[in-house]
Amino acid sequence: MKKIVFLLLSIFFLNIGYSQPKPKNIILLIGDGMGIAQTYAAYLANDKKLTLYTLPYTGFSITSCANKEVTDSGAGGTAIAIGHKALYGSIGLDSRSAFQPSLLKIAKNLGKSTAIITSCDVTHATPASFVANVKDRNLQDEIALSFIKENIDIVIGGGKERFISSKRKDKLHLIDSLLSKKYEVYDNLEQIKNSKTDRFYALLSDGHLDDAKKRGNILPESLEKTLEILSKNEEGFFIMLEGSKIDMQAHLHKYNDMIDEVKDFDKCVEIALEFAKKNGETLIVVTADHETGGLTLPAEENKTKDEWTSWHHTAVPVPIFSYGVGAENFTGVMQNTDIFWEIDTLMKK
Repeated sequence: MKKIVFLLLSIFFLNIGYSQPKPKNIILLIGDGMGIAQTYAAYLANDKKLTLYTLPYTGFSITSCANKEVTDSGAGGTAIAIGHKALYGSIGLDSRSAFQPSLLKIAKNLGKSTAIITSCDVTHATPASFVANVKDRNLQDEIALSFIKENIDIVIGGGKERFISSKRKDKLHLIDSLLSKKYEVYDNLEQIKNSKTDRFYALLSDGHLDDAKKRGNILPESLEKTLEILSKNEEGFFIMLEGSKIDMQAHLHKYNDMIDEVKDFDKCVEIALEFAKKNGETLIVVTADHETGGLTLPAEENKTKDEWTSWHHTAVPVPIFSYGVGAENFTGVMQNTDIFWEIDTLMKK
């Protein structure tokens, strides 16, 4: 009798395990070049407050690519996007240069709405990793064509010059292609905020967007509007938002500007967290593709100062912060590819 009871209880608890809820919505936020020192510098500069640090689950991601210990954003973004280590500089391809579907494409095939929001060119390495499949991240014109081919619902960022005929070697005017596919095409934040459609491209500058102190709340307000629109889909959504210019300021050792970029990125985390708390069916994962600059924070009297050990990327593992349905899966020391597989598994449960 005891054995029967034990067996029934085992089956009961096993079924509970398999019936755990899956996230309807995924919000993946990538701070390009954002190591733990970059986040802590922003924490100190923001009166020791950072929404990132309130997320309940934390881990670390090892960012090496297939052929180098120190990755670039192409291979680093690709590992997160497709779940395979990539060759340095490649986009959306595994180490054998074979095509692999990205989280964004998988989400779309599951019936979810999709969005990319970035403060750099939308064809730049990290956003491109979720859309294109090319051997070289510098093939910007080809990457722009990949955006036209994909059925992404909302795209917000810079890089308009990649879509206009006068700037392209093939002289194709991709804005017309977007309009023919029933997208609205915007060029400023007010148009985004006032949008009445659920399909649009907002190409807000010819190249990368301005630095955080000049561009205002473009990223946070774009995320707010995107959440408003995509949450109408009963199947849920997948959003990839990148704080691109953390990396760019770190490359130049512009400490205060880098902090401004992290703080702006953290506003997006705050908006995502507020949504997830109300929604109850959302997973938030915050991480980076690599660390930039080898930032350290040694003592200077009773405060810290910035010291940089590199003008380039480093191999230092980067943090992972998570909240919501399935967030407990993003703890400990993980490979960057594991982030893909955990999200992929959760979406398909």
